[in-house]
Amino acid sequence: MRTPALQRLFGLMRKEFVQIGRDPSALAVAFVLPAVLLLIFGYGVSLDARNVPLALVVEQPDALSASFTSQFEHSPYFKIHRYLTIQAAERAMTARTVTGIVWLRNNFTRQALTGATAPIGVIVNGVDANNARIVEGYVQEVWEQWLTSELGTRPYAPTIALTPRVWFNPAVISRNYLIPGLIAMIMTLTGALLTALVIAREWERGTMEALMVTRVQMREILLAKLVPYFILGMGGMAVSVSLAVFLFGVPLHGSLLVLTATSTLFMLAALGMGLLISGVARNQFVAGQIAIITTFLPAFILSGFVFDINSMPRAVQVITHIVAARYFVAILQSIFLAGNIWSVILPNALALAVMAAIFLGLARANARKRLD
Repeated sequence: MRTPALQRLFGLMRKEFVQIGRDPSALAVAFVLPAVLLLIFGYGVSLDARNVPLALVVEQPDALSASFTSQFEHSPYFKIHRYLTIQAAERAMTARTVTGIVWLRNNFTRQALTGATAPIGVIVNGVDANNARIVEGYVQEVWEQWLTSELGTRPYAPTIALTPRVWFNPAVISRNYLIPGLIAMIMTLTGALLTALVIAREWERGTMEALMVTRVQMREILLAKLVPYFILGMGGMAVSVSLAVFLFGVPLHGSLLVLTATSTLFMLAALGMGLLISGVARNQFVAGQIAIITTFLPAFILSGFVFDINSMPRAVQVITHIVAARYFVAILQSIFLAGNIWSVILPNALALAVMAAIFLGLARANARKRLD
């Protein structure tokens, strides 16, 4: 037999589910928004460089220089533009027709055949510093491949061979790195933004005042808000993971059970942040703005989703420790790309559990049955 408290709780939860069913925006944020963001980031955003316009300048064409430049012709990274002089190539880069220049001087073959250093000029447009480093790395990779294939058996070949290996993402596909992090952004939006609007909407509509004069306790109101949106958020998580694995082909090396457990912790932290915001702001617009500024933007910038935390100033690195998404991004990237690496998962999961307890505790402490 249900106690009066349980009856009130189930009644409030039923009201929330009915309200969610009648509110297309909540369902859109939970299920449509994740699909849209994944499609945009999966197909439209890439940190990989493909078909980079590259100028080739060969001052004295011969068999050796032809074998080297053919490596660029067959590379998927470059789209080749040939120029007779370095001045013409520099004008093309000034006009942004090309992004980089590879320059073989007229003494390239002679110095290579005599075992001397054969300099290769590489000029890269540094306006986009990240892209410049990528292009420089690709040129270096082509050079090393040519050394291995063309000069490997010759007496003037280098005596040291570099054999690079890439772990966890051997194809070096940025989509495999971006999409797990994007799932954390989606769950931040679903958890924090939706719940931030919940109690604020009750105040705007006047229904909160009606609840205040009943026997309903504030903990029952908060729990009734928490459970439906937790289910909604985990449903959005399931949609996101399914799209990541089956549509975009992101590998999932870890356990689904571990993924679900850690996602639960993060969702509770996000819901706690949203409930805390909604208890402070009694206007939906204000609550939404606070949620975006204090949850989504820090998660996007300071979580390691796009920008490497180790490259940030020391003071900013300290600030990232209060961003819950930082810990969840690390967990997601580990589970998807490396597997159940407990040295990564356990400390980050503990941090999420602590943050969930703090935010839910603050939300409960801030919730009072008062009209002021």
